[in-house]
Amino acid sequence: MKQIFSKKAPAAIGPYCHAIVHNDMVFCSGQIPLDPETMEIVGTHIEAQTAQVMKNIETVLSEVGTSLDKIVKATIFLDTMDDFLGMNKVYEACLAGHKPARSAFEVGRLPKDALIEIECIAVIE
Repeated sequence: MKQIFSKKAPAAIGPYCHAIVHNDMVFCSGQIPLDPETMEIVGTHIEAQTAQVMKNIETVLSEVGTSLDKIVKATIFLDTMDDFLGMNKVYEACLAGHKPARSAFEVGRLPKDALIEIECIAVIE
């Protein structure tokens, strides 16, 4: 088992790593829409925040030699389900036809008052 800390992704805001690699799987911690340089939330609407989260996930996955099209399961946490359609549009575009298993939940409040957080599991091939 190997802990992954990416210098290109936003720093962890708690006692966790960006991901854990075990065998040929990568288990990514939840990403919120932080700019990796400023550590500030990017955007005020769900579309911009979803795009930043997907960019952050892509950065972490690339650190271990995999990519968005290797995600097998994603879990999406939303501040409100009212943002579901806007999130879904951007999420689908970022995955470019890839459709991993997925769950989505309204959680009411996320770190730094983000509108979205996504965690995922991917394969390394």
